[in-house]
Amino acid sequence: MKAQIRCMTGAALLGLAQWGWALQVPGPVVDGEWLAKNKAEVTVLDVRPNQKTFLTAPQFATDKKTGKKVLVELGGHIQDASPVQNSMVRVERTVGALKVKFMLPERADFEKLARNWGVREGRPVVIVAAGQDPVDMNDAARLYWQFKVYGEDNIAIVNGGTAAWLAEGREITTAPSKVVEGDWAAKPARTEMLVSSENVEKAVAGKTAQLIDSRITSQYLGLSKKDSVFGYGHIPGAQNVSSELLTTEGDATRMLSVATYRDIYKASGVDPQAPAITYCNTGILAAGNWFVLSEILGNKQARLYDGSMHQWTLEKRALQAVARQ
Repeated sequence: MKAQIRCMTGAALLGLAQWGWALQVPGPVVDGEWLAKNKAEVTVLDVRPNQKTFLTAPQFATDKKTGKKVLVELGGHIQDASPVQNSMVRVERTVGALKVKFMLPERADFEKLARNWGVREGRPVVIVAAGQDPVDMNDAARLYWQFKVYGEDNIAIVNGGTAAWLAEGREITTAPSKVVEGDWAAKPARTEMLVSSENVEKAVAGKTAQLIDSRITSQYLGLSKKDSVFGYGHIPGAQNVSSELLTTEGDATRMLSVATYRDIYKASGVDPQAPAITYCNTGILAAGNWFVLSEILGNKQARLYDGSMHQWTLEKRALQAVARQ
């Protein structure tokens, strides 16, 4: 009997040890070197605008001045990465009497998607964007935010995405990934991360949170708009911090330093440590500003307005814009 107890206790301790030794991401952003070293212990999710390039070879051109190869067309993927199409991770929801598109899926639906991508309980999730365009980071940040809403904290984004991985000379493949269904369990939504239109209106009226419009300046001013938005301009009182300001240019679009991000927000009239609500057209670009504020700068009072201008204008709420001739 004592031997049996000792055996059971040893097994229990081993289980605890294995749990305690589970790999943890070092922060919200990791580089290619860290991923290459730990790839066998993480689930890599590849999110990019053109899913067809996942299975095609990358295209390079040679710079005539430097002789250096320059990535022209993204192609291929990191071995065993799971392709994720962001448009499939956004759904239509009924809000009051209205049908609001591009929203966060329900808990069970998101859990099913994550399992189809091979996400496993206790295993880190690492998201890789395309990394060719300044707005690519927002694709990764949006998926990251969705996982965080449903309780996943062992998660990170690869700085520079697949473009940086290629620029660093790391191996890729064009073969289809063999994804094994995962067992990840979504937790109840963290309601403190969710913002309704009513929350936004109260923030405007009471000046209890800064509003950050993540769109291009012409849309913020009301000189242009997307088809998904039903009015011109921005939410009254919002400051404009275009998501295009959040990454560098070069062989890949990489994230900036903490000090640079702080300066960008301050120069834009935003206190990077004060309560903030980010929004855009449909909740993608807003994810970039949320990610920088909340995850990189540590402002846990930053939240993302999922419905963004699509919902705000669908509900015919107040707008502020310049005069258009």
